[in-house]
Amino acid sequence: MRRLILLRHAKSDWPDGIADPERPLAVRGRTAAPRIGAYIAHEQLVADRVLVSPARRTRETWDLVAAQLPPVKVVASEPRVYDASAARLLSVVREQPREAHSLMLVGHNPGLGDLAALLVSTGAASHLSKMAEKFPTGALAVIDLPVDEWCDVVPASARLDRFVTPRELSGND
Repeated sequence: MRRLILLRHAKSDWPDGIADPERPLAVRGRTAAPRIGAYIAHEQLVADRVLVSPARRTRETWDLVAAQLPPVKVVASEPRVYDASAARLLSVVREQPREAHSLMLVGHNPGLGDLAALLVSTGAASHLSKMAEKFPTGALAVIDLPVDEWCDVVPASARLDRFVTPRELSGND
């Protein structure tokens, strides 16, 4: 069994004259990311390996989340996660080493939402419908994969363990 955790970057800002890869987090994102990090820590969802898009908003999200967690074995910037399709993200997932039993991707939509939809076939109806409706900024999808090796991950084979948004954890945001 493998566990894939998908974390969409927290709410970002859109300053004039800033290229997309350099967009920072908005104030709302700076408050939401630590909340998600605290949830990850409390629920013991810390991954063995974390791959972060090189975009500024994903790096800032990860830094704020990681500050709430015990040390992670491997954290790496992964350029293929930036602006990636579900197919490219699935390729990244399939390349992961055997020793990583859980993997977190910190990235963007629509790729993360599309990857989750591609992989998941079962789970609690409430989580499935919420995720299908929208994969908002700061959202966390925890997906269990019935495989021994990452290279064996195939579409429609996974179970959605949970889908959590910053809004749920605070009552607003």
